[in-house]
Amino acid sequence: MVWPGASSAVAARSPVPKTSPGALHQIALLEHDDLIEATLDLARFHGPEARAICKVGLANYFAGAALLPYGRFLDHARALRHDLEALAGAFEASIEQVAQRLSNLQRIGAKGVPFFFVRVDRAGTITKRHSSTRLQFARFGGACPLWNVHSAFEAPGRILRQLAQTPDGARYLCLARDISKPGGSFRAPVRRYAIGLGCEVVHAEHLVYADDLDLKAEAAYEPIGISCRICERRDCHQRAVPPLERPLSVDFNSRDLLPYRIG
Repeated sequence: MVWPGASSAVAARSPVPKTSPGALHQIALLEHDDLIEATLDLARFHGPEARAICKVGLANYFAGAALLPYGRFLDHARALRHDLEALAGAFEASIEQVAQRLSNLQRIGAKGVPFFFVRVDRAGTITKRHSSTRLQFARFGGACPLWNVHSAFEAPGRILRQLAQTPDGARYLCLARDISKPGGSFRAPVRRYAIGLGCEVVHAEHLVYADDLDLKAEAAYEPIGISCRICERRDCHQRAVPPLERPLSVDFNSRDLLPYRIG
């Protein structure tokens, strides 16, 4: 685990934007290596490879913080009611960069809306994650198939909305959008992802996406989980595997969606 103040300390040294993310990444490694190394020393890694990967992550965080400076970005986010496309245009950034930055605006004394952010590939594997909410993502296996982030691949260029409720009773407004990253040449493969961004509905009034949603309607909320292995919902029509810590019963004379019942 990295020191909790690491990202704030790195961000504080970020220069004024208008430089490419790649250049800012190198600035972090060349000019602020002392801060990054000191931050890494506070963590306990299993090996040098993990430390090196984390160093890349901190340099990338520096680049993102420089492109989207904390105070100015937070002010714009509030003024534009967290409109992802409007923020991307205002800062000449990608929607993914904007969404990821929104998820870490939790500086003491200047906190933004607490968001979660996630990126998944077409196989459902989580490739990026960060959460300032109660919602935490499974470290292994795929995410819940009922979550709208998986539907984003079927609706290219659109921001999807979903009202969702997790097994602990927490309710969220979830946004999802597909992301394509060209390879830079005719024969280079295009990388395709979907990103998810969300917050608890208590903060939904601050999002433009909630204006026409009935947040009080019980039927509007989709029951979702984290992953099948740790989800205890008994009546999920998309369950792939049984939960780890619940007893199962099997009726050989019954044929249903699942070959077992969760106790």
